[in-house]
Amino acid sequence: MDVLWFIPTHGDSRYLGTSQGARAADYDYFRQIAVAADTLGYDGVLLPTGRSCEDAWVVASSLIGATRQLKFLVAVRPGVSSPQLGARMAATFDRLSGGRLLINVVTGGDPGELEGDGLFVSHDERYAISSDYLRIWRGILEASHEGGKFTFEGLHLRSVGGKSLFPPVQNPYPPLYFGGSSAAGHELAAEQADVYLTWGEPPAAVAEKIADIRRRSAAHGRTLRFGIRLHVIVRETEARAWEAAEDLISHLDEETVRQAQASFAKMDSEGQKRMAALHGGELGTSGRRREHLEIAPNLWAGVGLVRGGAGTALVGDPATVAARIAEYAALGIDTFIFSGYPHLEESYRFAELVFPLLARRQQATPRQHVLSGPFGEMIATEIVPKARAPLDDGLKVAES
Repeated sequence: MDVLWFIPTHGDSRYLGTSQGARAADYDYFRQIAVAADTLGYDGVLLPTGRSCEDAWVVASSLIGATRQLKFLVAVRPGVSSPQLGARMAATFDRLSGGRLLINVVTGGDPGELEGDGLFVSHDERYAISSDYLRIWRGILEASHEGGKFTFEGLHLRSVGGKSLFPPVQNPYPPLYFGGSSAAGHELAAEQADVYLTWGEPPAAVAEKIADIRRRSAAHGRTLRFGIRLHVIVRETEARAWEAAEDLISHLDEETVRQAQASFAKMDSEGQKRMAALHGGELGTSGRRREHLEIAPNLWAGVGLVRGGAGTALVGDPATVAARIAEYAALGIDTFIFSGYPHLEESYRFAELVFPLLARRQQATPRQHVLSGPFGEMIATEIVPKARAPLDDGLKVAES
């Protein structure tokens, strides 16, 4: 089981939907969370992407030196950036971090945001672009280990002699994580991803997704791993956990929820639609909110009232939360990406209360990697400098 935490590059808070108890999204805070996750034994951290966030690649790069073993799940955006540039960025990050890069493939689900980034295509066209993107991205990095080039002609993207002179540490490339709830998303995951990610839907719905992905991937002769993205609210007792959940949304009102849901409704993301359907866009009356928002045992949809994307949380005491995690694991999920408000304190709370109850492997000591690739300054952007005899050999020749 791999357990990852979250770096809130869009800001953090003690309460949802208000500036009360809010924290600035700045480097010092990101570093605190990253160091906490690293020392507590989390396997990695997810960094969100989009116009509401600080840039994931810049933030993740700034945290390499502050951490030792922590992996970084960073997004590539097909259609927004080129696969050739993305491949070289991935190789560089993987080398500088000592093989600690994971790739989150994000096609995007907000047409307005994508148009602002210069991408004017339909939902299914985005997935077709993503398919071309990943073929080129993967091809360049696979070829880089042998010093080769990659040429590909797709429906939307092409590569002629694409190459990366410096191969990533991970061979053939850092693993690809991908989440998409539509048929097009499932097919792309089955064909090209390494790990399929789902948001925290009830176990029965997650089981259906996994079954479909397995069927599709088998048709391509492939086998995928599975992961899930959830928030978590864990306290020493069940009652205190549910009090904390209610406290998290204690400053929300129906108008704030309405505005947030109206914004989400403009998206064409199937996953976002499924998240919204869990709570119906209603806060619920005080005193009956748990009944309204607990959509499966200990699975609470309150976060999704005003937060896009992952909108559910596991709520309960340590043993109960661990049992719910085990239920998802029994479906085939081996990667869990958690977060909690505020993210610094909750990273400690979850690790201290729940880690001892999970079937996790012990983290190994940091690995040492032997890098391959060109040595010396490149000539004319792609010519590798020739190897020379060692200096001491030259001295011996001169002496003779």
